[in-house]
Amino acid sequence: MKLKAFHAYDIRGHFGADLTVDIAYKVAYFLPELLDTRRVLVGRDMRLSSPALHDAVIKGLLDAGAEVWDLGMSTTPFVYYVTARHGFKASIQITASHNPKEDNGLKISRALALPVGYDTGLSTIERWILEERPTPVMEERGTVRDFDVRQEYIDFLAGFKKDFSNLKIGMDCSNGMASIFVHQLFGEQPIYLYDTLDGNFPNHEANPFQPENVVDLQKLVITQKCDVGVIYDGDADRVMFIDETGSFIAPDLIIALLGEYFIKERGEVGIVLEDIRSSKSVAEYLEPLGAQIAMWRVGRAFAAPRLRELGGVWGGEVAGHYYFRDFFYSDSGLLAAILVLNIVARLKREGIRFSQMIARIKHYENSGEINFRVENKQEAMDAVKKHFMDAEKHTAFYDFDGYRVEFKNWWFNVRPSNTEPYLRFLCEATTLKVLEEKVAEARAVIEQFV
Repeated sequence: MKLKAFHAYDIRGHFGADLTVDIAYKVAYFLPELLDTRRVLVGRDMRLSSPALHDAVIKGLLDAGAEVWDLGMSTTPFVYYVTARHGFKASIQITASHNPKEDNGLKISRALALPVGYDTGLSTIERWILEERPTPVMEERGTVRDFDVRQEYIDFLAGFKKDFSNLKIGMDCSNGMASIFVHQLFGEQPIYLYDTLDGNFPNHEANPFQPENVVDLQKLVITQKCDVGVIYDGDADRVMFIDETGSFIAPDLIIALLGEYFIKERGEVGIVLEDIRSSKSVAEYLEPLGAQIAMWRVGRAFAAPRLRELGGVWGGEVAGHYYFRDFFYSDSGLLAAILVLNIVARLKREGIRFSQMIARIKHYENSGEINFRVENKQEAMDAVKKHFMDAEKHTAFYDFDGYRVEFKNWWFNVRPSNTEPYLRFLCEATTLKVLEEKVAEARAVIEQFV
């Protein structure tokens, strides 16, 4: 038996059904034992259900005898920063990130802000809950204190800012948690969209990976003649970008763009992490600059520990997460935005537009992830792999997160969703014709299992 809200990366689901206040209470109660600490950091987002979950989490920790340090309203990266910078061995951020407003969740970190995923602790808590382990109130009940270090965090991020006063910026906060920091970080230079906290998400869902949620920012960039558009998700751990033409920039290409800062400006030639879905353009741009590209599994639960293990300089994912050694090997949408704005400003001074820089990086046609609702994911994945590998000689093969198979002039990744009943297929090719042919072939194979 499994609890529906427990996933590979975090605990997340429909509030009141998949994730209840009782489950949140028990997760919090058991966390000090799991991570062997009595000092726990807590933060929360602006979702309508977050106050109730916050109360349950605090009560669970106090009943377990823990010392609770409460950040109150916070972005998820703010929790990561405080966890690592102030030496907490456990933290809980209450958020469902980019999910719809009916959802909520718990992102749990351990020492050094390393993620606690299903394989590194969540499964143990799930088992304890299912076993109905008792949760007696400790004789010495815990204490709670407010912990206000916002200015310290703002000062830390501002330390990365350079002069981008030459830019006209559009910035969409998605009515999410980025709103609590952007005005202090960026002042009134950007033209802001939806920069008030609202758990109803009245303007669009806080998921910038869905094209319909970026439309307002694209219109703003075009009508106001902006140099760049920036859009955050609900808890500000992800960020995505629009160029001056209003075109959405594939987030993995930003991994390559960051080489303009880390390698060309700072001379940090080292390991760069990408996920298994990343465009070949990333490696082809960074390797001549001296970077070593490491490919790994999708999701923070895998990426953050891997970047730390490798001692990498930075990394990123197709979903818009960017990880930095400078940020305790964790992801930060605000830090990524600052670095990209620095780069775009320098390029503008050199007479290079954002779109022109991306054109230097991008050399392939890409399908983006296509989702298929499939119950027997493994069988469907194996069928796709067999279909293509039987028909054509491959040049590379990876099987640590679904399959990535590369051929002479194209490649594909097929992988199961860790949180939903979907099989995800992504393909990249040297020409649109080849791309369309391969996507059609894959669709025909997968639809036999739908």
